[in-house]
Amino acid sequence: MARGVPGGYRIWDNRARRWWGDLYELCPDDLLDELNGGANHEKIAALLRRYRILKR
Repeated sequence: MARGVPGGYRIWDNRARRWWGDLYELCPDDLLDELNGGANHEKIAALLRRYRILKR
């Protein structure tokens, strides 16, 4: 699940009950749609890799 936090968005892991991944300043719509929708692990991992590369 994606949640808004001060400074952007973070990913909340319901199973581990903790924040997961990086802080995103901008809202990546396709990542948020996948997190809050189907939650396909492979697709989420690919999107996270893509946004992490763009962040550098």
